[in-house]
Amino acid sequence: MAELGKKYCVYCLAEVSPLRFRCTECADIELCPECFSAGAEIGPHRRWHGYQLVDGGRFTLWGAEAEGGWSSREEQLLLDAIEQFGFGNWEDMAAHVGASRSPQEVMEHYVSMYIHGNLGKACIPDAIPNRVTDHTCPGGGPLSPSLTTPLPPLDISVAEQQQLGYMPLRDDYEIEYDQDAETLISGLSVNYDDEDVEIELKRAHVDMYVRKLKERQRRKNIARDYNLVPAFLGKDKKEKEKAPKRKITKEEKELRLKLRPLYQFMSCKEFEDFFENMHKERVLRAKIRELQRYRRNGITKMEESAEYEAARHKREKRKENKNIASAKRGKEDGKEGEFAAIENLPGFELLSDREKVLCSSLNLSPARYVTVKTIIIKDHLQKRQGIPSKSRLPSYLDKVLKKRILNFLTESGWISRDAS
Repeated sequence: MAELGKKYCVYCLAEVSPLRFRCTECADIELCPECFSAGAEIGPHRRWHGYQLVDGGRFTLWGAEAEGGWSSREEQLLLDAIEQFGFGNWEDMAAHVGASRSPQEVMEHYVSMYIHGNLGKACIPDAIPNRVTDHTCPGGGPLSPSLTTPLPPLDISVAEQQQLGYMPLRDDYEIEYDQDAETLISGLSVNYDDEDVEIELKRAHVDMYVRKLKERQRRKNIARDYNLVPAFLGKDKKEKEKAPKRKITKEEKELRLKLRPLYQFMSCKEFEDFFENMHKERVLRAKIRELQRYRRNGITKMEESAEYEAARHKREKRKENKNIASAKRGKEDGKEGEFAAIENLPGFELLSDREKVLCSSLNLSPARYVTVKTIIIKDHLQKRQGIPSKSRLPSYLDKVLKKRILNFLTESGWISRDAS
């Protein structure tokens, strides 16, 4: 008599309590997996009848020799968990399988049986056919390192990140350049019945999107290379105040203006290093010229150069004193000496004695004085005749010189006091 609670195969009389196949058309027909796979027939039961798998929950999929004794129910829960939570979430998978299994056990069993076991070897071939090949060039392509390699995040505070809309972990901004660029490809789909014209149009959309991505990355690189973010936040002014720099000469300012078109080919640091090196070159050239002058004068040691410089300074001082003394003697000689500074300039013979005194006191050349005098008198005559005139005096004439010349012309009777 069969033991109570146990099930037996009706064909070979083997115990089938863990797993059996029940016929859905014949009553009380239950077969073991071996007899079912061999197509056993008994009584009215035929091999083509429908069947139902009856699992008692104690069936081991890998046999009794498998480690851990995983039942078929646990195996089913494990496969459901890997599909639901994904590979690697072993804690969630262990909770789904049951409290009796730890995350380490779940990981070891799945890797050993389903990946490195016979099932994994049969399902995962060594050479995967029709595998997609990445044909993008290493530089400049849509998946190239120049676009996909993340740059180090900007070193700014949280408040400054909110002000810029900057996300440091993604190295992106909330509002990017050409914010709607993704709309070019968001609705694209590849269909097997697409015509050649439609395929080329979709490729053109992808190319347009790639160009926009390159331009977006180029602008980010420019912002980093030229320190535009610190300039926007006002940090560069504070750094300039803290770090004293050398004074830029007028010649260097003019040179910077001439080389402005080359700024786009250099970063901010490269640009500053370039001009710093040029300054060092000028200093070295000046030092070389100084050493060459010493060599021409027979000086071969630095100790002798100090004596030479002291003697040269004394000579220049004596020359300067002689020039001052000669100028004083010229003033004492009379009017000819008084006008010595302007008597050799063009237009001196056209001036009266009083005009010579005026030009000498104002340190104004006779030609410039005659030009200003002609303009002022011409404007005065046009105003007297009722003709509107707009005086266009030379740029070298400031307010003090203009007032002195107007007063002189008024006192001399060239123009009336109302006009002045």
